[in-house]
Amino acid sequence: MTQLELAKEGTISPQMKLVAQHEGVEAEFVRQGVATGTIVIPANIRHVNLIPCGIGQGLSTKVNANIGSSSDLHDVDTELEKLRAATLAGADTVMDLSTGGDISAIRRAIIASSSVAIGTVPIYQAAIEAIDSHGAIVKMTVDDLFSAIEEHICDGVDFVTVHCGVTQQAVARLKQQGRVADVVSRGGAFLIGWMLHNGRENPLYEYYDRLLEMAREFDVTLSLGDGMRPGCLADATDQAQVEELLVIGELVQRARQAGVQAMVEGPGHLPLNQIEANVRLEKSICKGAPFYVLGPLVTDVAAGYDHITGAIGGAIAAAAGTDFLCYVTPAEHLSLPDPEDVRQGVIASRIAAHAGDIVKGVRGAADWDRGMSVARKKLDWEEQSRLSLDPERSRQVHGKHTSAGAACSMCGEFCAMELMEKYLGISAPKGF
Repeated sequence: MTQLELAKEGTISPQMKLVAQHEGVEAEFVRQGVATGTIVIPANIRHVNLIPCGIGQGLSTKVNANIGSSSDLHDVDTELEKLRAATLAGADTVMDLSTGGDISAIRRAIIASSSVAIGTVPIYQAAIEAIDSHGAIVKMTVDDLFSAIEEHICDGVDFVTVHCGVTQQAVARLKQQGRVADVVSRGGAFLIGWMLHNGRENPLYEYYDRLLEMAREFDVTLSLGDGMRPGCLADATDQAQVEELLVIGELVQRARQAGVQAMVEGPGHLPLNQIEANVRLEKSICKGAPFYVLGPLVTDVAAGYDHITGAIGGAIAAAAGTDFLCYVTPAEHLSLPDPEDVRQGVIASRIAAHAGDIVKGVRGAADWDRGMSVARKKLDWEEQSRLSLDPERSRQVHGKHTSAGAACSMCGEFCAMELMEKYLGISAPKGF
């Protein structure tokens, strides 16, 4: 039985217990969330070394890191190094988006080496293999696509991005309205090209029940992808995006009825004043399904610094109720990220996630900040480093310049906290 089916019958699974322990909540709370679909636990029964995490309402905001090869760079050892960089930096999940080299071998190596949930986008491999077998992506067969999905699922992938909401009606809406950046989803572009060339409906929508059967067999979570997500601010929250979301809302309900866990992917590029509205829209249309956003990026002009623009948007999205942030690295829009890009992207998104958790009142979030404040008052540098999101970086920066006293080299003998304790006797609160 799947996590969803167990939860519906009142059973608390070992995975639910582990999630509850990690989050500091009651196991029954997790079970109820899984039963209603507001919490998902991506946990393929074939991913043997997985430490499951929960994603959804009432839990801490999770962070995903994208790794994977390209047609230009495709070394499995490099991808495993990125995996290590992501997990050491605190990523809760990792997606393998490989499109170059031996894609299957890279994926299997990543799954075997990972204790965090792994996600993929199977249509990438299906499209690339269609080029090799048939000479073009548009010659891909329906069975080719589902064979790729089955391979990923059988390998132990915990969640798959599937662009089931990209229907002929959504494509017509896209063509009618026009866009500045058209379609920036790679999977969405593959499907739209196939649909237009063949004059057929999206097979992931037309044969959705077939997909549900495959996902249910191994308890794989569906991440309903947003093939129409806006790729620039000018295209944000347009008719094509909303058209797709309406379809996804229906597909969430069908997944739940079939015993399959589902979450929903969202934009993309959004101006600050549209982020909360997008979160509320998804939560309403998709009946509280966990929301998974890329960024969102709040400006289009920060090339080289998009981990920052993504973190700004991510903090607002998390505070508004988003459950899952897909990181953005400094290399976004420019190149394939290296391990250091991965590390920076994860840290930036973790900052955003934690900022949102404070607003949402997630258990332990505010206490973490209070602990840091007390350590700063005490000028306890080791404790400050320990409590930092990136302890190694904290120690490195503090040690750059020596100081004559207990304070850091920024203020030296004029440290406000040291002066207050010296002249007014104001010390840090006790009990911390």
